[in-house]
Amino acid sequence: MQLQVRLVHAEPGARVVAVTALLEGRPQAMALGEGPTAEEAEDRARQRLQSRLSPPAADGRRAAATAAARAAATPAAADHPDPVPSGPDAAPIEPRPEMAPAAEAPPQPEEPAADPEDWSAELTRIDLQLQRLGWQRAEEGVYLERAFGHPSRGRITTYTDLLAYLQALESFETGSTPAGVPVPLRRRDLLEQSDALLRQLGWDARRGRERLEQEFGRSSRQQLSDAQLLHFNMVLEEEMLAAGPSVPGSGGG
Repeated sequence: MQLQVRLVHAEPGARVVAVTALLEGRPQAMALGEGPTAEEAEDRARQRLQSRLSPPAADGRRAAATAAARAAATPAAADHPDPVPSGPDAAPIEPRPEMAPAAEAPPQPEEPAADPEDWSAELTRIDLQLQRLGWQRAEEGVYLERAFGHPSRGRITTYTDLLAYLQALESFETGSTPAGVPVPLRRRDLLEQSDALLRQLGWDARRGRERLEQEFGRSSRQQLSDAQLLHFNMVLEEEMLAAGPSVPGSGGG
């Protein structure tokens, strides 16, 4: 099994590294690590990935604990706050929306927010950051090719990608080279990662919203910044580690 290491987020005093386990080129599992340096973040990501890939105990007790923890983390669909009348004279009751059992299907990816029509302010800020870094068109093309797979800013077609590009430029120190700085983890990648983690946890949409409200006071992932969404994914990974090791091949980020 091979490991793929990627620096996905950088800001002063904090780095986040993703380590993905690959089997014959296919992702098996992914873990995130955070630390003051990229090396420490990578070490923590490797440790978390190893914890997820470690086999269950031979006597089966660890597997039983995993099943119990997952069962406890999933709300029982049969739990209702209101008593259900019984007896021959009891009339059938149509369930209210809040009484309906939780859907068993995995949460669907959320639609991205509508892009603003005017990007001129962001484009101006990008030009200012490029001047600060001393990057010409060629240097910008090198970075865009690494980050987005094409060398032209004009081919950025979504506002979230443009914003990710701007935020990345603002985080770089003056004198940084386009080949040596980290590339942003784009928002759709973050949403796909959280979708995969929610499926692996067996959480329905309601359970996911409850955890969002606990952590951020928000009911939708679209209300989170990219940094908050990255943190939410790390919270979900902590839940998976608490539940026990995942089965290789069950899915990754």
